[in-house]
Amino acid sequence: MTLQSGTAANALAPASPWALIPPLGNLDAYISAVNRLPMLTADEERTYARQLKDNNDVEAAGRLVMSHLRLVVSIARQYLGYGLPHGDLIQEGNVGLMKAVKRFDPDQNVRLVSYAMHWIKAEIHEYVLKNWRMVKVATTKSQRKLFFNLRSMKQGFKADAAAQDAATHRETLSDKEIDAVAAQLNVKREEVIEMETRLSGGDVLLDPAPSDDGEQAFGPIAYLADGAHEPTAMIESRQRDVMATDGIASALEGLDDRSRRIVEERWLKVNDDGSGGMTLHELAAVYGVSAERIRQIEVAAMKKMKKALAEYA
Repeated sequence: MTLQSGTAANALAPASPWALIPPLGNLDAYISAVNRLPMLTADEERTYARQLKDNNDVEAAGRLVMSHLRLVVSIARQYLGYGLPHGDLIQEGNVGLMKAVKRFDPDQNVRLVSYAMHWIKAEIHEYVLKNWRMVKVATTKSQRKLFFNLRSMKQGFKADAAAQDAATHRETLSDKEIDAVAAQLNVKREEVIEMETRLSGGDVLLDPAPSDDGEQAFGPIAYLADGAHEPTAMIESRQRDVMATDGIASALEGLDDRSRRIVEERWLKVNDDGSGGMTLHELAAVYGVSAERIRQIEVAAMKKMKKALAEYA
């Protein structure tokens, strides 16, 4: 009778622990199901880890992963203060757990829970750093260390001040507190000050979207734009510089000597007092012709130069 009852129970039990996770549902249902999954003993853990390492047994890997999903949920809960979705934190932690299971060595005489914590936190840290702000605020090892510890340490300083009935509560760290953080985390004072400044700031959209009433929002893009370095303006300026030097020189070479001198004296020469070049009458006296004739030569030369410049461009 007992044997029959045990057989019936086994028939009703899921063939794999994967079946205990509901395929659909909300996050609370997932967490509830994860917490009901059975834990593995040390011997079972070594057995499954050996099967995975020697035979690449996927089912063994699945049992190792499933038995530690509650660990991911517990660790992910510690990072809810960054304003990121709990489900996404758990998902990234699960990725870290699977990486840990893949690299776990049963011969090291270490429980998987201790080994996996590093990989779970590493994946969650990377996700938080990538998604907490539009601009990444921590890129070096010291900055990452400060990013994940500075806020909790500041809360500790505030709690100590409140316990001592301090008259004022500073929002920023004092010099003494900065030194304490730097010493505890083994980083430079300057790095503590820089990270505190980064964490206290926020992201600002350069070009905000229009408001609900259709009005265009005013953002930094309106006053931060540098017209002097706008690509089109820079290209046009470079082209003008080339035309004013090489282009003019090339166009002048196509003129006869008299026409070239008239153009140069009229438009390209500047006297020491800042005044322009020779007048029509002065040039007329030099060449022994009328001022009208000098004007006609000038007009013809300018037309020829304009055509030459168009071809040069």
